[in-house]
Amino acid sequence: MICPETGAGSIFVPAVELASRWRNLQKKMSAAGLDAAVVMQNADLYYFSGTLQSGLLYIPVQGDPVYLVRRDEQRARKESFLPHIVPFGSFRELPQILMDCGLPRAERLGLELDVLPVATYQRIHKYLGEPHVVDVTPLIRSLRAVKSVWELNHMRQAAIQLDQCWRRAIEVACEGLSDLELAIELEGMARRQGHPGYARMRAFNGEIAMGTVLVGADGAVPAFRNTPLGGIGLHPSIGFGVSGRRMARGEPVTVDLVGYCAGYLADQTRTFALGSLGEPLCRAYEAMCLIQDQLIRTARPGVAWGKLYQDCCQLAADLGYERQFMGGDGARVPFIGHGIGLEIDEYPFIARGMHDQVLEENMTFAFEPKAVFPGQGAVGIENTFVVTADGLSSLTISDEALRIL
Repeated sequence: MICPETGAGSIFVPAVELASRWRNLQKKMSAAGLDAAVVMQNADLYYFSGTLQSGLLYIPVQGDPVYLVRRDEQRARKESFLPHIVPFGSFRELPQILMDCGLPRAERLGLELDVLPVATYQRIHKYLGEPHVVDVTPLIRSLRAVKSVWELNHMRQAAIQLDQCWRRAIEVACEGLSDLELAIELEGMARRQGHPGYARMRAFNGEIAMGTVLVGADGAVPAFRNTPLGGIGLHPSIGFGVSGRRMARGEPVTVDLVGYCAGYLADQTRTFALGSLGEPLCRAYEAMCLIQDQLIRTARPGVAWGKLYQDCCQLAADLGYERQFMGGDGARVPFIGHGIGLEIDEYPFIARGMHDQVLEENMTFAFEPKAVFPGQGAVGIENTFVVTADGLSSLTISDEALRIL
């Protein structure tokens, strides 16, 4: 489903939305003692500027930000409502441009140290007078984790796209159809509805496209990515995802897709089988749904991310799935849920050790309890939730039943 337009300019991030974002970051910067921050990572650039042009965004602790654009300045002016957009050719120009904008030298500067290349860091540090550098990423990620009404509306549209893909999956699935053929059908459907064909991850080497379809034993094959389900992939140069395996009766098939609308994502997994599925795998699927039910009962604003993870892992063990939960032996991932928005690995993380951070209202995350059985495959469920004052509300809407086709 293509994101609905409500009038001229509706595909652009509204000026009031952008201003709210960088002003909220300025509050966090002030509390952290920062004089300014430089934003260069793509998702962060888009979040604060509404466009994605090569350059950097300089956000002082007070006053308006300045977007220094290498290419394309004219496109930046068309797509962004930021008040100050200036041409930028070299890091050597930074001091003069900022001086011309009336901005003082920053003694304490925030940079995205989790993703910024060392060479770029060194240039910025040099030409901005060797300020004391602080990692601004935690401030940005905590801000981005809490979604506005405008953002949530786009994520709901992405979830509708996922529902349509799932309905199509169970329409066309049949014996002999390959995982690749089903993926092509579903990805083509999503592309026709506005999906660009890829999704963003912040993690280094965290590659992802539109999700994947995993058939039978392939669903239990681990991969280099930090995900519970890997897959063989079409070639070792990719190393995950579909392999061309054909569907057979009695095997689990997981459809794990990422929906898209106006930059915003939703994540959903559903499971089906052709003809029948053995009782052990059916019971495991029911157990994964029970773990999700517990999360829904207990997740509230103020609850620690790590507490939710710990309790869900304990329930998995109590149900008899400690060794299968979130990956097989040696390939188990240390999380059950991940924040989602502009990227697929945002805050919050329902993960091991995350006891010092808590859920906040309007945070969004995907929760994906899955059971992996080497040699047989995997079963599980995944939904994207928003945290409300009363608990969780699911943005994804597809029928959660294990489908036997």
